[in-house]
Amino acid sequence: MSSLRTAAAVVVLAAAPALAQDKILNVSYDIGRELFEALNPVFAKTWKETTGRDVTVDQSHGGSSAQARAILEGLNADVVTFNQETDIDVLVDGGLVDADWRNAFPNGASPYYSLPAFVVREGNPKGIKDWSDLVRDDVQPVFANPRTSGNARYTYLAAYAFALEANGGDEAKANDFVKKLLSNVPVFDTGARASSQTFAERNIGDVLITFEAETAGIVAQYPGLERVTPGTSLFAAFPVALVRENAEKNGTVEVATAYLNWLYTPEAQRVLAAQNFRVTDKDVAAEVAAQFPEVKLLTVDVLGGWAEIKAKHFDEGGILDQVFEN
Repeated sequence: MSSLRTAAAVVVLAAAPALAQDKILNVSYDIGRELFEALNPVFAKTWKETTGRDVTVDQSHGGSSAQARAILEGLNADVVTFNQETDIDVLVDGGLVDADWRNAFPNGASPYYSLPAFVVREGNPKGIKDWSDLVRDDVQPVFANPRTSGNARYTYLAAYAFALEANGGDEAKANDFVKKLLSNVPVFDTGARASSQTFAERNIGDVLITFEAETAGIVAQYPGLERVTPGTSLFAAFPVALVRENAEKNGTVEVATAYLNWLYTPEAQRVLAAQNFRVTDKDVAAEVAAQFPEVKLLTVDVLGGWAEIKAKHFDEGGILDQVFEN
């Protein structure tokens, strides 16, 4: 009997690594809940058909920057699907993600993208059409805190890029523009989902600024709201990365890497497009082109790229600190 118990124990121990490969934790941004609720079952089906094994993809959602800090403090992420490259770089600095993570997957490790866009009250009573309208005295914009939300950081950067272009590259005028914009915001929530609720449920503010992909869901959920796409906005990459230190410890490198690669497949890209994200697969993008309004998309390169943005805008004492009085 003793030998049988010993043999059983060996079988259980030997099976443990294989079982671990079939469960991963995806730590993601605040408003990605519905997206991954749609994606994960499709991946699980594909994984089962490919390997014969079941997989569970657990999710954690919050402000992108707050999520990065949580991982540094021990949240056991196998992969991250963020909305801000700098938040992955924080994990590189912490030794959890490979330094060349941008080269690990196509398109700079961004399988899909979006842009900051607007939601207004029915009939657009304030006539809000573009970024210049957000600094009017009679307009209260609503978006999350740029210090804690990657979504809101893109709003801030999109406004700054718009102001730079509108003022011939004059940084002083761009600083004044974002300072006025931030001063018009009545309340800063930690994450974008809370800001959506502030606007739609608490009826605070005249215009909500969030990712275009989120605007469609908000309008569908809350009657009496409309979408507005500004003429100019900022390309918002949605970067992904393997949290190698955790994945190696958890024995999940295989399935975690497969999960991120799968996001680039036509199957996943069609799910992403159905959730109103713009996709990188050219054939799928052509299929859904009519779904997305034309917009002039600036990139972070007009602001010097992410390294300069981080040092100039987001480091302590940077422009965001200088213009953010809240």
